[in-house]
Amino acid sequence: MLSRSSFTSLVVGVFALYVAHTCWVMYGIVYTRPCPAAADGAAGGCVWPYLARRPKLQLSVYTTTRSSIGAESNIDLVLNVEDFDIESKFERTVNVSVPKKTRNNGTLYAFVFLHHAGILPWHDGKQVHIVSPLTTYMVPKPEEINLLTGESATQQIEAEKQTNALDEPVSHWRSRLTLNVMVEDFVFDGSSLPADVHRYMKMVQLGKTVHYLPILFIDQLSNRVKDLMVINRSTTELPLTVSYDKISLGKLRFWIHMQDAVYSLQQFGFSEKDADEVKGIFVDTNLYFLALTFFVAAFHLLFDFLAFKNDISFWKKKRSMIGMSTKAVLWRCFSTVVIFLFLWDEQTSLLVLIPAGIGAVIELWKVKKALKMTIRWQGLRPKFQFGAYNDSEKKTEEYDAQAMKYLSYLLYPLCIGGACYSLLNVKYKSWYSWLINSFVNGVYAFGFLFMLPQLFVNYKMKSVAHLPWKAFTYKAFNTFIDDIFAFIITMPTSHRLACFRDDVVFLVYLYQRWLYPVDKSRVNEYGESYEEKLKKKSS
Repeated sequence: MLSRSSFTSLVVGVFALYVAHTCWVMYGIVYTRPCPAAADGAAGGCVWPYLARRPKLQLSVYTTTRSSIGAESNIDLVLNVEDFDIESKFERTVNVSVPKKTRNNGTLYAFVFLHHAGILPWHDGKQVHIVSPLTTYMVPKPEEINLLTGESATQQIEAEKQTNALDEPVSHWRSRLTLNVMVEDFVFDGSSLPADVHRYMKMVQLGKTVHYLPILFIDQLSNRVKDLMVINRSTTELPLTVSYDKISLGKLRFWIHMQDAVYSLQQFGFSEKDADEVKGIFVDTNLYFLALTFFVAAFHLLFDFLAFKNDISFWKKKRSMIGMSTKAVLWRCFSTVVIFLFLWDEQTSLLVLIPAGIGAVIELWKVKKALKMTIRWQGLRPKFQFGAYNDSEKKTEEYDAQAMKYLSYLLYPLCIGGACYSLLNVKYKSWYSWLINSFVNGVYAFGFLFMLPQLFVNYKMKSVAHLPWKAFTYKAFNTFIDDIFAFIITMPTSHRLACFRDDVVFLVYLYQRWLYPVDKSRVNEYGESYEEKLKKKSS
């Protein structure tokens, strides 16, 4: 059977291999091997860029309700750039007519053509095109109202919103269309074309050489939830912002892989909003900072795992609550469950929600251990039994109760006052939403005060030997990593501020660790002292 240290070493080793493999895969994506024959001027086996001939190009964007077109019938031209320069960046906003079929929860497609200037796309044998839906289906955000007066956030409520169920997906308009063209004069090796780029390539034979036409790409990662607009039946026109920028081959391959990853997440059940959080990490972040974020996220996962492992190991072996604040454990369980319900109610990203749910389950199990609770079933009815405390544990409980008494004078009025203020001045989706928000605001704003009883118990006992320091160490690392993620992943502002609040608490714990040196006569986290262990060994 593996010991704890060897298991931890195994996990760290697997983690290191994972990081090294990921770096190798990323290098393979960003770097593409050019055709070796191109260096000698030979054409055999190479695929040459058509853009090297510097043709005069035209960009045309059409809309239609069909996913494929064979001629120019039943399509609308919404943008035409006659003298298209692939090196010049631009952004233009046009108004698009919305057909009746689209207004009735139908789909509208954008066909983007890159073709020779002065020739219609369907008459040009060397044109390239790409298709993208301008609509998507998503459940609209529930309307928020003042729970006392019934006043809506918007004074006029459309009849359609009253008839539609809140959980019924409706058609939304994608107000942005981001286009890219790969501008590098890169010569590919025809025998080893990258599979990711190959599906965007169109080949033509010019004399004895094979050329690939301009690689046109639509950046779907730039389609964010914040840019979506609900399509109403009365809407006849909607704005569309078409932006263009050139793109390198390395970034193009990386972006293709990221889009495929987001698509895979949606196939696994991620909603449009969940996928949008992942998009935001790539789109709103500098690529170099994104690489740093990857390594930070990898270490966060490692420390999360090790913290959970050591925390569970600590509580699994714990036989005594000497020096441990029971009320702090209860509060931590309550606050963790409330935060999980709040994040669920706010439809927060699964990147944040899943770890919060796992933490809530662990905290519930720790409460069972702290209260020495056993559950016996009498048929279908559970019966709860609680163990007795010894004299040393009762002394700890006295310190715990004394600390909570002082805190209650400050904490309860603040929480009740904050809940009343929000009821009068803030709009919510429902009474449940107000209740959860009131609880979680109390947890975020004043929750760190409930960590003070443990600090007070440490002060009275002049010892910190009873605390799970391994788990604390990993959680401390993760707390500082959370400070970085607070600015990268979309989350409620109160949750973001709570990340910085925890920094202060860990610093105080570290100060107490330094202030109270190890006393070998005191009990450790498993209810044993170093001297007791020596007596057992000698006997």
